[in-house]
Amino acid sequence: MMTFLFAFLIGFFAGLRSLAAPATTAWAAHLGWLKLARPLSFIGSIPSIVIFTVLAGVELVFDKLPNTPNRTSPPALIARILTGGLTGACISMSGGQRVYLGAGLGAVGGIVGSFAGYHARSGIVKILGAPDIYIAIVEDLVTVGGCLFIVSHV
Repeated sequence: MMTFLFAFLIGFFAGLRSLAAPATTAWAAHLGWLKLARPLSFIGSIPSIVIFTVLAGVELVFDKLPNTPNRTSPPALIARILTGGLTGACISMSGGQRVYLGAGLGAVGGIVGSFAGYHARSGIVKILGAPDIYIAIVEDLVTVGGCLFIVSHV
């Protein structure tokens, strides 16, 4: 049961930052924290690690720019659903559970995380009157920390 909760949560974090979840999952698979078989074992390869890590870093920077599209816009939401599904499948496989169920839970987590993160961040900015960048940085830390917790406890 915890594996399915973790599959949903890694998807939720993908909803907050679309590439943080696959980057941490890639590192965890490479380091042997996650036991993955084909076809999902590709995520632990060096090319996957490099690509996901670089893209996650770029996303962390671009998220703070004023022209960045909303995470609930169709392209951004689709990316979060896909990365949530991929990482949910990896968590589920590593936990010895059904991959398709983990992928579905991760995809749903991506949707929930996208909308919850959007409303939470904009609401906190409004309530505190704080600059968005400060709240975004806290969101980054929560996301990366949450992803690391999940991949290290499956």
